[in-house]
Amino acid sequence: MKEKVLVAMSGGVDSSVAALLLKKQGYEVIGAFMKNWSDTKDPLTGRCAWRSERKMALKIASKLNIPLITLDFEKQYKKEVINKMFDKYKKGITPNPDIDCNQKIKFPLLLKEAQKRKINLIATGHYARVKKSKNKDKKDMYELLRGKDETKDQSYFLYKITQEELSHCLFPIGEYTKEKVREIAKENNFPNYNKKGTVGICFVGKVNLKKFLQKKIKPKKGKILNPDGKIIGEHDGIYYYTIGQRLGPRYGFEIDRGNKNKPSKWYVAKKDVKTNTITAAPENHPLNFRKNIIIKNLHLISNKKETFQNKPTKVFSRIRHVGELLPSIFHYNKKTKQFQITLNEAITGVSEGQAVVIYEKDKVIGGGEIIFQ
Repeated sequence: MKEKVLVAMSGGVDSSVAALLLKKQGYEVIGAFMKNWSDTKDPLTGRCAWRSERKMALKIASKLNIPLITLDFEKQYKKEVINKMFDKYKKGITPNPDIDCNQKIKFPLLLKEAQKRKINLIATGHYARVKKSKNKDKKDMYELLRGKDETKDQSYFLYKITQEELSHCLFPIGEYTKEKVREIAKENNFPNYNKKGTVGICFVGKVNLKKFLQKKIKPKKGKILNPDGKIIGEHDGIYYYTIGQRLGPRYGFEIDRGNKNKPSKWYVAKKDVKTNTITAAPENHPLNFRKNIIIKNLHLISNKKETFQNKPTKVFSRIRHVGELLPSIFHYNKKTKQFQITLNEAITGVSEGQAVVIYEKDKVIGGGEIIFQ
């Protein structure tokens, strides 16, 4: 009897090829389309974008001769991802809704639905891999590995995945490059073989973030200061701007840069929610750089915290999706009782609320949220 697998199918090329590969491997594949957001309109048809995505998923399911079920998680998605995203921006921090979506919606709810249907496995079109191993007690353990295609690797978004979820997970395209995935789709006459990859917020798509936030967070004017505390301009709400963001007329700001004969790029270096002020600094100013990162809500995938509490460990860190893998030291500060990352070299663009994900070679150790103190 064939083993069943519930495959999340979005209408995109990655999840379509994931379903195809699993069918070829002999699994009984059941497709699942998730309706998580109905507010985004298709610019061509003016209809809800999810309808055209579902239509494509149905076409692929028909080609593969597999059933496709539709799961409506919109209520949970708005509550657990979008509303919490607004709350975090109101506090002046920069969240990552894609990570929250995977942790709160995609994996737990898909797995719950699978188990309800007596299906033991779930699969997605993520560029990541799972490795099964044994721990010291000869118990099965599961490791999350980066996808083979470094330019598409999505392990950053998956660092909050649990052992339980990984034990039921398949990532069929993790060993492939995006180019190869498109090639497979074209060979099988998939109509979405050259469909553009999704960008922007998970399930919402590409939006003007400032306008999106303004739906729930009203503008509030405040001062822009230079590193010496002198007022150099005015902003319309610190919530709409993130650390490392460039300032200037093209970005809706006019600031006094000082020496007009020596033009320079200026960036958001600090934000203060209490005083509603932004501190800006020119390129290469020390205020723009950060070397030590404090981690909040640390989640480890297949290691115990004790492993790292007594011994600083050389690792690689990422502070954004497919960002550079930064040589770092992962250690525990016994005085503050906090886990920290110390980068070998200071970097710019580190925001509070962002995720820092930690790697040992191609294995994802885990990660957490960045906090400032």
